[in-house]
Amino acid sequence: MESPDPERLLQCPYDKKHRIRACRFPYHLIKCKKNHPDVAKQLATCPFNARHLVPRAELSHHISICDDRCCIEQDVVIPTRNPGEDTLPKSTLQHPPCDEDWDKELAEENNTTPFIWGTTSFCDNKCPASNTAMEHKSNLASGKQVPKTQPWKNSGYGQ
Repeated sequence: MESPDPERLLQCPYDKKHRIRACRFPYHLIKCKKNHPDVAKQLATCPFNARHLVPRAELSHHISICDDRCCIEQDVVIPTRNPGEDTLPKSTLQHPPCDEDWDKELAEENNTTPFIWGTTSFCDNKCPASNTAMEHKSNLASGKQVPKTQPWKNSGYGQ
């Protein structure tokens, strides 16, 4: 098994002159793989540990002796539970009765006038005559007006 020390130095499989700290090794592999595509084509990644890059011809041998293989085999050979056994307990939650009928509410809503933004016709007789929510209000100080043209049009900006 590999040492858990994150500061230990590992040799890069793409460039043997590179010595990288274990904690940075995965990031270095990605970077170095892009810099050495010809070497990357000759290497294969171990299915048990992505940090193990070996020559393609030696992959089957590496798989047979890889230290990380035992962890995977242990999970497969010794399952943590019986195959027919449920891991979650059966729920005993009782939902309260529901009085809502969404289909009925939708049918009732379709009989009314649809909402159209900016119009007051949807109120019919249901709304008071002075509906303050529908009145147009200006946030500008009194005496100020909204410009009739946009400042960027006809000024040379954005063209």
